[in-house]
This record gives sequence, C-alpha cells and structure tokens, in this order.
Amino acid sequence: MNKLTLLSAAVIIGLSAPAALAKVSQVEAAKLGVELTPLGGEKAANADGSIPAWNDGITKPVAGYTKGMHHPDPFPGDKIEMTITNANKDQYKAYLTPGQMKLFELYPSTFKMNVYQTRRTASVPQFVYDATKANATRGELVANGNGVSGAAIGIPFPIPANGLEAIWNHILRFRGVDVETERNQAAPTKGGDYTLVELSEQLRFEYSRPDMTPEKLKQENTLALFKQVVTQPARLAGTALLVKETLDQEALPRQAWTYNTGQRRVRKAPNVAFDTPGTVSDGLRTTDDYDMFNGSPSRYNWELVGKKEIYIPYNDYKLHSDKLKYDQILTPGHINPEYVRWEKHRVWQVRATLKPGMRHIYKVRDMYLDEDSWQVSIADLYDNRDELYRVAVAHGLNYYEVPTPWSTLEVFHDLQSRRYLAIGLDNEGRMYDFDAKLTEANFTPDALRRAGIR
Repeated sequence: MNKLTLLSAAVIIGLSAPAALAKVSQVEAAKLGVELTPLGGEKAANADGSIPAWNDGITKPVAGYTKGMHHPDPFPGDKIEMTITNANKDQYKAYLTPGQMKLFELYPSTFKMNVYQTRRTASVPQFVYDATKANATRGELVANGNGVSGAAIGIPFPIPANGLEAIWNHILRFRGVDVETERNQAAPTKGGDYTLVELSEQLRFEYSRPDMTPEKLKQENTLALFKQVVTQPARLAGTALLVKETLDQEALPRQAWTYNTGQRRVRKAPNVAFDTPGTVSDGLRTTDDYDMFNGSPSRYNWELVGKKEIYIPYNDYKLHSDKLKYDQILTPGHINPEYVRWEKHRVWQVRATLKPGMRHIYKVRDMYLDEDSWQVSIADLYDNRDELYRVAVAHGLNYYEVPTPWSTLEVFHDLQSRRYLAIGLDNEGRMYDFDAKLTEANFTPDALRRAGIR
C-alpha cells in the first residue's frame, strides 16, 4: 500500500492522540463555520484552485423540482474536463487509490473515469450545524471506542483526533430523520446477466431527531432503527430484516431479527453483523459493508492516516436519473462509466487494521471520507494475504429537498470473481421519502412479521 502525504503537521499530532481525548477547546471549536466548514472540512480552496472553496453547498432545490421527483442535475452544462483510462492512469496516480488503479488494470478497455469540475455541494440543515458545534466540545468516545457520549444530531467529532472519531463521524452523519425507500440491487454475472432484487426499506435515525439530546441518547441507547423487506423476485419475497443499532455497543450490542417465509417465524439474529454475508448479495459484500461501513468498530484498530486529494464520485445526478434504465447502467465487469461523474475532493484516509485474535475476511480496510460530508466515498478492502480483495464505491449527491449528502448507488467490486454488486438502484422506481412519519411501532418483531408475510 502506498504511503500518503499528510497535508498538515496538525494531522501528525492528531494521529497520536488517545481515544479518550475527544473533546476540543472552545478556541478550536470556534473555527467551525469560519476557517472550517460547519462540519469540519477545510473551507478554503486547495493550493492550485482545482478544489474550490466551500460556499454553503446547495442551499435550495433546483428550479422545477418538486418532492417525489428524481433530482434534476443542478449542473447540466458541465462538460467532461478529462478522461482517465488504463493508458494514462499513471499520470494521475497521486490522485487515485490502489483499488481504483486495480480496476483500470482488470478492465483496461472498458473502465474509465470522466472527470468534471469540482462542485462542493454538501449541505445539511442549520440545526445539524448548530449541534455539530456543540458536539465539538462535549463529544467523547466511550466503551473503548465502541460508543459515543455527549453528542447528538450533528457530527460528533468535527475536528477528529484519531481514526475511531473519524469513522464514528461517518456512522453518525446526518441522512434525514424518518426515511422510506424502494431500492433495488443486482449482482451481474461476468457476462452481464442479472436478477433484480427489489427492497423496501424504512429507517428511523434516532440520533438525528431535531429534539434529541445526549442525555436522552444515553438513557435509550438507540442510534437508529432499520427494517428491510425483499419484495421481488417471487422466490425471495417476504424475506425481512429488522435492526436496532445502539450508540454504546459495549453496553448493548446491535439487536437484529429476521423473518423467514418458509418457517413463517421471526427469529433473533445475533449473527447479522461484521463479515456475515449481506442480504441476498451473492456473497459479494459483508453485513458491515452496507452504507460503506456500519456497526461496531470493535474488531479493528483505527488509524487516521491523514488527508489527501483524490478523485471520487460526486454529484452523480446523471447516474441517479429516472431517464436511465437499469440495463443501461449494469454492464459486464462494472457499471457503465459514461453515467458516472468523478471530481477531485479532499478526503480523510482512515485505515482499519484487524486486531490480533479477531476474525474478519478483511484484514485491512482503507476508507476515504469526503471532508465535507463524512461519507465514506471509496473503500479499498484487503484480505488476510494482504492482497486487494474488494473495492467499494459510493456514488453521492445532495438530496437537496432535505438537504443531505448521501449515496444514490453503492458498488462493491469483487476483484477475485470479477463480479460486482450494485445496491441502491432507484432509476425505475419511487424516490426516497424523507417526510415519512415512522414511529417505534414500525420497528418491532411483530411489525417485521406483518411486513414479511406474502
């Protein structure tokens, strides 16, 4: 793995900071919204101006947009500035991850990156910014890093001192409050054939509720509630999953239940975690790959390697468009690169290394977190032979009616089988509903049973 150049001496100091020293001073916190964005990114442009200054991101929906629509591209006139291919990739190696370089090598005639001008569009509601500033001086890691205390609603560690703080920023980033989605996934064969799996999902982000407090979170110890039901194909319809994610995972680990249509029973599912294969994923992702990383960080040591500039998918409104059909997106080897927008952004690199005595199919996970949103954009995943095993890519955009940055599609490339799993396909379906009115009653074992019966 290549060594990365740190962008500032401050980062080097932060690397040695112990996990307990999470809070920052009032002086440091005062930089949020001034030198730093309200979520902790560098507000200024980079040295050569290829990454512009952050200027509030997208602050209102595009003209003509109404809720329920797929999101029109705010930048329809932007042109491709350059295209990276296998032939010229070495010229841009400094801005590519080892996993990206490997994709060029595996698919030399078809994989490419169309690079556009950088648009720093990330934004969230004001109450999230306000909470983030408050969290900066009170948030701390607890339970040996397996939990967070003193934070609510916003980013818990906008000025991170270590890798654990940074990955908790990804886990706890704002993605709305109550959300319903109808998303699809597909795992094409090497020849490109696939069966579409349709998923209905409900998410209730307890941590992000506008009236949430650190005290209430500590008392209830619930981070989020998640329910997923397979609706197609017929042979899988009714398979269902319920997850209660906790904030202090040492006090109470994740609680999960599954509904099996054959048995017509709800069962407790303690194995829905870590490297258990993901739901109907053909074994192409782990449970903790979902959302690029989720769940307990307890099996890894987390290092904040530093910041660098790389090309990541951003403002992928073309890929998100309801004018596209799934057959246009899902091509052999990888998704169709003509619909992907790559931009240069500053990212934090966080390296997770498996602890001695712990088990996981990934020995090392190099994750690259967008500085403006804390979304993991790229993950290079290494096996126990120290070889690249998988490359995960989150194709992000701003759901500007909320507003919130989130992925429209996640793609997990398995380098050994030369197959991939695409999660989040919504081009031919109903758009996310960020105005869903969900209660805790939607997330009980009885509710799971009712949802699963077909």
